[in-house]
Formats: sequence, C-alpha cells, structure tokens
Amino acid sequence: MKALTVGGAMIDTIAIIESERIERMSMLNADASFLLLEEGRKTEATEISTHCGGGAVNSAVSMARLGFDVSTLIKLGKDDRAETLLAHLLKEGVSTRYALRDETAPTGASVLVSSHERNAAVFTFRGANSFMEPHDLRDDAFAVDVVYIANLSNKSADCYPLIVQKAKARRALVAANPGVRQLSARGAAFKKMLSSLDILAINRTEAEVLVTALVAEHGEGGPALRVKKGEPLPKLAMRGLNGGGFNMSLRGFLKALMTSGANCVLLTDGRDGAFVARKDELYHCPSLTTEVAGTAGAGDAFTSTYTAFKAQGLSVEQALIAATLNAASVLRHVDTQSGLMKRAALDKAMHETKPPISVQRWTL
Repeated sequence: MKALTVGGAMIDTIAIIESERIERMSMLNADASFLLLEEGRKTEATEISTHCGGGAVNSAVSMARLGFDVSTLIKLGKDDRAETLLAHLLKEGVSTRYALRDETAPTGASVLVSSHERNAAVFTFRGANSFMEPHDLRDDAFAVDVVYIANLSNKSADCYPLIVQKAKARRALVAANPGVRQLSARGAAFKKMLSSLDILAINRTEAEVLVTALVAEHGEGGPALRVKKGEPLPKLAMRGLNGGGFNMSLRGFLKALMTSGANCVLLTDGRDGAFVARKDELYHCPSLTTEVAGTAGAGDAFTSTYTAFKAQGLSVEQALIAATLNAASVLRHVDTQSGLMKRAALDKAMHETKPPISVQRWTL
C-alpha cells in the first residue's frame, strides 16, 4: 500500500540529565510537573545526541518499516539540517520527491531535556515547517491509499482543509493528528473537516482543548459508561476530561465528537493506555509496562501504527495491540525512531507477548 505523511520535520538534540543533577517540581492538584534549570550554571549531561524527528518524518519511517511505500510532504530550509533529514529518509526507504525547500526559513529543530521520568521538556523552533502554502500541495502527491496528517503549525495549518480535501478526492484513508495550537487557534477549520477524517488521533491534552467548544453545543457532564458491576475502569473513564473550567465524562465527550462528525476517535492517555471510539463502540487498550528511556515519539509511533493496521483491514483490537507494542518499543530509546519495529518483528511481538494484551470493549 502507498502512504503519504504531511507535517513537521525536525532535527532533535536530546540532553539526558541524571535526576540528582536537576530539580523536579510536581503539582499536588494537577498532572503537571516542571524541570528546574539553574540560571548561569552548567549542568552535566549523561549524553547529548542528535537525531531526525518531527511528526511527518517519524510517521513516515514508522509506516515504511511496516511495509508501506511511503512519501512525505514536508518543508525544509536550504541548510545542513535539511540535508541530514533527506539522507535519513532515503536510507529508511521514504521517498523525498515531495520534500520542499524554503528560500528564507531554516529547517526546524528541537532541544529535548530529559530527566527523572524521562518525559522530556521540549524547546521547539518550527522554522520552515510553518511556511507550507497551497501551491506546495501537488495533486499527484495524494494519489495514495493512506494520507497521514501530522501536527501542522502556523501558516502550514491554514493548508489543513485543502490537504484533507485533496486526500478525499483521491479516496484515500485520511488520519489526522492535530496539535494543541492547531485545535485552539483553528478550531473552526478543524470542525469543518471533521467528518472527512477516517481517523482522528488526539492525546488527552489535545482532547481537553476541545472541551469548551463541545460543552457550548452539547452541555457539561455527560453519561457515564455502562459497565458490568465490579468491572474495572481506566482512569480517564472515571475522571473524565477537563478544559476551560468545564468537565465532560469520557462517554459524553466522545459522543459529542461523534455527533459533530467524527467517524473514529483514537484518544491516547500515556501510561494509562488508549481508547478508540467508532460508531456505537468504545475500546480501551492498556499500555505495556516497560523501561522508559524517553517518551518523545511514542505518540507518533502509536497513531501511525494504528492507522497502518486499520488501512490493511485489521480489527480495532489488533490495531490497538500493534500500536501499543510499537509505542512501548519507542519508549525504550531516547529518540523518536530507533525503537520503531519492522512488520515481522511487530507481528512476532503480537504473538509472543505474555501475558497477552487484553482490550476492553463497551457500548458507547
């Protein structure tokens, strides 16, 4: 099958800091925590390394290793970072025929500081990623089976409706993984194209950005899941989603999204697993307990793997389990791509993981 990924391309510089060398502050009444850097002082790093990353690049490599014929539509500068990314993509078997070069903006870059629980703080310079324009979207690029739209930023995010339209015109399966800035600043465009997506992939933070708008149309709160007596519930199903001072139950939030046009919602919640809502069904797959070297790229691995397996006609349960295993493999590495598995290795892991991963299912 052929796939096109669209979105960001970055060079990631990752600094690993031992926990005793950097202070960490956690909030008592919230999920947030902070790494504290002392001004004017050098902090010793265990390792500093440079890698290729960005949502479109991570997803392209992921799907290429799963056996897809992949191209990526990204915008780079005319600099050494761009050459590094292009060489890496070609090495991974990803076509760069649609990689664009900006005359004025440099290639995007990120600095990740990882310590304590290895959930890195990220400093991002978007660079050329922000400057995709409608004339950059060649019609022939969308002559594929799957179009995966990663996070788009600034001016590039204005192209989102046109990207979706071009993909649907070619009858491609369309998956989108918008970021917080895209959902908050361009919510109207997101909602307008919602019914054209085959898969909407968001994490809990991104989901909570949508709560205020959904409450305005569907009301606060919402129905609880209908479960059997004594049946264990995932944390998000118990606590619901909070945004803008409002709360929605998980079931209420997902039903509101479906009413607004969503066909399938993939909602990830980090170590607490992931949900898939489609039609009248809701699925939950727990995460896999594993040693964590870095969390960057795990979300890209999860959503691109789920999309790839669904595009090939596998069940929701199989796609969730495959995505969980591939994301766990990425977590064992500091960068976003070293842990991405090839299809044979992933199929083997699906058969040999003990105990087997169990997917819960409810009526939505």
